[in-house]
Amino acid sequence: MEYTLITGATGVLGGAFADECLRRGENLYLTGRSARALEELKSRLLTVRPRANIEICACDLADERSREALFCHAEKFVFSRLINAAGADIQKAFHLYDQKKLAFQVRADFEGAAAMCLFALGHRAAELKVINVSSLCGEYAMPYFALYAASKGALTSFSLALAEECRGTGVCVTAVLPGAIYTRPDVCEYIAAQGLWGRLAAKTPQYVVAGALAASDGGKRRVILGAANKLAHALSRLVPKRLMIKINAAARRGVSKDAF
Repeated sequence: MEYTLITGATGVLGGAFADECLRRGENLYLTGRSARALEELKSRLLTVRPRANIEICACDLADERSREALFCHAEKFVFSRLINAAGADIQKAFHLYDQKKLAFQVRADFEGAAAMCLFALGHRAAELKVINVSSLCGEYAMPYFALYAASKGALTSFSLALAEECRGTGVCVTAVLPGAIYTRPDVCEYIAAQGLWGRLAAKTPQYVVAGALAASDGGKRRVILGAANKLAHALSRLVPKRLMIKINAAARRGVSKDAF
């Protein structure tokens, strides 16, 4: 029996992935930091499809020992899909971090996803589709969002490199680069504050899920979601990097968000 493994399943985006994969008839292995939230998610999904095969295991992907406990629990399963939707979108000036928060964000946004990829490769079905939810932010140097952007940039680079390493093996790796997504209330408020452009660029979780799964099923290695985001990315390549950094700094200066 093959399973779809979803990290960050108790988040808004992870939950949307779980909903769609359940609708497709896939067996689910769900992980998130809260055991209680996972139980609630499983119960909700079982009301939609009572005979579904759903496994859950709480895990803090930023903690190596917690990941090892997850791997011990999951090692008896075979996975045909991995969706890395977990992450931490901390946004503030770098000097306001402490060492613990720095390590948490890098591990949550990059190290945890890479560790899950390594695990899935060792416990995969004949075909494995990997979706790493990165971010369009990872394409740029972003003052006041520097660590998040750098971590997501690393995840995109890693995904593209892994996709080439796995070429011809039955493993497909797709880096998904959305812009803003309507998730938590604070994120929705930030999108609204951006005015017309914010509304054009931001997408619903369901839009992101549909685009990510379509790209993965189509064998794409990298996809930017949304016409407005594709246009913005294309135009940004015409702007000198130093000027682009100044533009990003002006847009982010004064915004502070210490998620999780």
